Amino acid sequence: MNIAENINKIKSEIPASVTLVAVSKTKPNADIMEAYNSGFSVFGENRVQELIDKRPQLPSDISWHMIGHLQTNKVKYIAGFVEMIHAVDSLKLVNTIDKEASKYNRVINILLQFHIAREETKYGFNIEEVNEILSDELLCNLKHVRICGVMGMATFTDDTSLIRSEFRYLKGCFDSLKNGIFNDKSYFTEVSMGMSGDYLIAIEEGSTIIRVGSSIFGERNFCEKK
Repeated sequence: MNIAENINKIKSEIPASVTLVAVSKTKPNADIMEAYNSGFSVFGENRVQELIDKRPQLPSDISWHMIGHLQTNKVKYIAGFVEMIHAVDSLKLVNTIDKEASKYNRVINILLQFHIAREETKYGFNIEEVNEILSDELLCNLKHVRICGVMGMATFTDDTSLIRSEFRYLKGCFDSLKNGIFNDKSYFTEVSMGMSGDYLIAIEEGSTIIRVGSSIFGERNFCEKK
């Protein structure tokens, strides 16, 4: 199947309420345009340099999601256009995004990244840390950031029971925050979890955003630029 057919297949498998982000990292603009010309416009990149290189060469109405680990000194390069930043893993990064977005007089949607996997290399908060740093005062002071939910990456494994338990934990973190400090925040609605190999499990466990790359574009190019 081609890229457009792959997208349509995935969309036929998931509820209309779930957002599909096509992960286009390392993929050429021609592949992105093939997806775009089929009517799809939500793409995710995990490296700032690749994102800012691609964006000027592609349609201006594409909704770009930054899905990879983001350093604070790189926020300024994407603050003027990025639709959502998924992997926000520190209060410093939250404040930096708010500062940089203010320069463009816009609000950036972000997700708090939780460490749900067994791999130590994964980034993210635990629920105790989030409860410590978040307060009503902080949320009121964030004028250019909207914390819309949570995200996480499961362990890379064939053990579906482990994957399911990690997704269930993340949904539990979301529910705890939704019933707590975000109980009156109508915009706190998103749980970003699930990729090519596990998005159906993720949806069963409450995912509202899935990030799918290889099932759309094929295996990625591992000779990507660092």
